[in-house]
Amino acid sequence: MPCINPEGKPTETGKKVLQALRDNGLCSAEKVAEVTGVALFRVRSGLRDMVEAELVELVEDKYNITEKGIKLIE
Repeated sequence: MPCINPEGKPTETGKKVLQALRDNGLCSAEKVAEVTGVALFRVRSGLRDMVEAELVELVEDKYNITEKGIKLIE
């Protein structure tokens, strides 16, 4: 199950990942998986897609939600 649908919007799994980043700030993929209960491989794949879609940014080895990502879950 992808984290972004063909229209570029987050799926339910994608929303969980974005909410975890919004609520916890800068996080590793492992922390996001722990907080959301989503499998690590799925989180990593989703984060890659969300970085490409500019919903999430990679800061060194951690992830942070962008303003664009925040707007999609409000």
